[in-house]
Amino acid sequence: MSEIETVHVVVEGRVQGVGYRAWCADAAVSRGLSGWVRNRKTGAVEAVLSGPSDAVSDMLQHLWRGPTFARVRAVTQTRQDAAPDGDFEVRETA
Repeated sequence: MSEIETVHVVVEGRVQGVGYRAWCADAAVSRGLSGWVRNRKTGAVEAVLSGPSDAVSDMLQHLWRGPTFARVRAVTQTRQDAAPDGDFEVRETA
């Protein structure tokens, strides 16, 4: 069994107005991850992903694809110590 890992990510590019948050939430839930995703006023998408390290690693690679009309330019990740509780959620823009 994999160790639990939590990361904070910022995804940049054409990632708003293309269904990226819903796509990200579906992908995270299908991998058994907890956390959240939201748009940022800067035009980026921000997320916290938590779960088995192999599932988190897979999700980080998947973030580069995005939904059909997304064009991802950068995915920046930072490890976090605190894991979120509960189900994966889509949050309001911050």
